[in-house]
Parts: sequence; C-alpha cells; structure tokens
Amino acid sequence: MQSQLMKQFCGCARYVYNRTLSLERSLYKKDNKHSFKYAEAANRLPEWKKKNPFLKECHSQVLQQSLKDLDQAYTNFFRKRANFPKYKEKFRNDSIRFPQGVELDEVKQQIRLPKIGWMGYRKSRDIIGTIKNVTVSRRGEKWDVSIQTEYEVVSSAPNPSEIGIDMGVKRFVTMSNGDFVEPLNAFKQEQEKLAKLQRKLARQKKGSRNSRKTKRKIARLHRYIADSRRDFLHKTSTKIAKNHSIVYVEDLKVLNMSASASGTKESPGKNVKQKSGLNRSILDQGWYGFFRMLSYKLERRGGRLIKVDPRNTSRTCPRCGFVSAENRKSQATFACIGCGYRSNADEVGAINILRAGQARLACGMSGAVRPLSAGTQRDRLQH
Repeated sequence: MQSQLMKQFCGCARYVYNRTLSLERSLYKKDNKHSFKYAEAANRLPEWKKKNPFLKECHSQVLQQSLKDLDQAYTNFFRKRANFPKYKEKFRNDSIRFPQGVELDEVKQQIRLPKIGWMGYRKSRDIIGTIKNVTVSRRGEKWDVSIQTEYEVVSSAPNPSEIGIDMGVKRFVTMSNGDFVEPLNAFKQEQEKLAKLQRKLARQKKGSRNSRKTKRKIARLHRYIADSRRDFLHKTSTKIAKNHSIVYVEDLKVLNMSASASGTKESPGKNVKQKSGLNRSILDQGWYGFFRMLSYKLERRGGRLIKVDPRNTSRTCPRCGFVSAENRKSQATFACIGCGYRSNADEVGAINILRAGQARLACGMSGAVRPLSAGTQRDRLQH
C-alpha cells in the first residue's frame, strides 16, 4: 500500500513537472521574452487539481518541490551548468521530496512521511543536526530515503600535506608522490551479464510474467553497479581527504569530455569508436562524483580542493620544464626529448598539477570547488 502511494506521488510530481515544462515552452514560442517564474507555476496548481482529481491525493508540497526542481533546471541552463530541461520519463529516476512534516524515530528505525504514514528504514548512521528535507527515490524495486540535515561542523586541524592528483582511465587516480589507485570499473565488470539479460528480455513477450522477472533482475544489477561505484568513490575520497590538507586537481569539464563522439551530419566526429570507449570509461568511473565527494570531505576537515588549468600538464617535463607533445610517447610513458627524463605519464601529470596549484595558491587565486552546505544521508526504506 505504501509502496503504491509513493509510486503515485512520483507520478503526480512527474506529471506536474512535464506539463509545466510543456506549457513554458509553448509560452516562450509565442513570446520569446517570456521567462519561467516559480510563483506563476505554483499558482496554476489549484486549477490543475480541480481538473485532475488524482493530484489532490498527492501532498501539495511534493508538487511544489517538483516545480522548484524545474526552476533549478532552468537556472542551471541559463548559467551554462547544464543542458535545457528535459521531460521526465516514467520509472526513470523517480523521486519526491518533503521539505517539512516528516517525523523520525531512530530507536525504532521508523520514519513517517506525510500522507504515506510510518514505515521502517535501514539506518546507515545516526542523524546529526536539524532535518531540512527528506527525499524518497526509487531505484529498481527498492526505495531510498535521503535525509538532508543542517549542523555546524567544527573543523579539525588538517594534515599539513599537499598533493596533486591526475585522473586517468588506466589508473583512476595517480598522485604526485607516486601512489595510485586502480579503477573499479563497476559497469565494465557487469557489462556482459547485463547484455545477456537485455538480450533475454528482447526475446520475451512484452508484459509477460517472465519479462517482468527479467526487468527486475536488470534493475537489481543496475542498482548493484551504482552502489559499488558509490562505495569505491567514498572510500577513495575519504582516504585522500584524511591524509592531505590541500589537494590540487585539473579543472576538467567532465560534461564536455563525456559528450557524444558521433557529432552531426555537417561535422561528423573522428575516431568515434575510441572516443565512445573513453566516454564510457569516464562515466563508469564517476569523475564528477569523486570531485564532489573530495571537495566537501576536505572542507569538513579544514582542507581545500583547488582546481588548476589542465593545459600542458601531461606535456611538461618536471625536470627541465621543456614543453612538447612529443614528450608523451604513449598513454603510459613520458620521455622528455630535451633532457631524456623518463617516468610514468600520469605521475608526471600529477607532479605538474601540484606545482601549478602551488603557484596559483601563492598568487592568491584559490579556485576552490564549493562543497555542499549540508549533510545528506541515504538510507533504505522497508515497507
């Protein structure tokens, strides 16, 4: 019953989001000076509830939060942080958010959601601070609850150590001190198994009992891949944040790096197969999520994450300073044609990142990545 209610709430939120987006696009076509305003969109909800009684069954704040998500999507687009907002697909990234009215019983491990009621949850850690909002999201057949809290963080004295790190595909992270972390490649490990399940699903009759079973297996596998990747990123970022106070990284545009390699009819892409493989590896390893985790973990410990210009970091000799594309003999080997210095290419890149970051910091240009201002905890609902 509660699972069905959560699915219904997700459907209502998706309906409001998509209908508002469609309306806003049509209004913009009629008047290109029109801009999205949350207040105007929220004022339409009472009329929509009269015409669509199913919306009345959903908590009003869930619908309002869906509109706020659309407002944020427009803001990200105009600030060039994301593409233009897209319509939400059914059963894909379903989620609802409650900004207030949630009750929590940590002793009994139960949570009460407005209009849904009390249900058990599997607690991953104790709740710290004041609850600001609660997001319930669906992943496959399971439901997660993310509890965002606000609390004052007392920064401890950071480890007085600086390090530069270079991101790569063969090595996930290579540090300027010579240490490195091998990539997990969670999707690559399960890719063959996933492909078999998808081929099996394609042969089965749509809507049959067997096809539903196969869909559940595919959903569980996707969830396992995502959980494995998140666990790996958390452990790696925590280890680096604990041992270093300042971490220098390249200012990589991950969204551009992982964009489609096929291009357009007018300007088709080059080396599409190789570029597609690189894109898949970057997304599989989760570079953006790693930077985000590392940023807020350093901040909590009184450290800093500083971004530097990535130009020539893999082409500059750390011994003589000679810059040339020919210094990078291969993906893994660096050999300076000026002085003959040889080393691992990723380690050379990390050393150059460290030096560039120290020079940037000395000039008073931190370029620090802004971390999240509140803590978020994700637990699994039991219903």
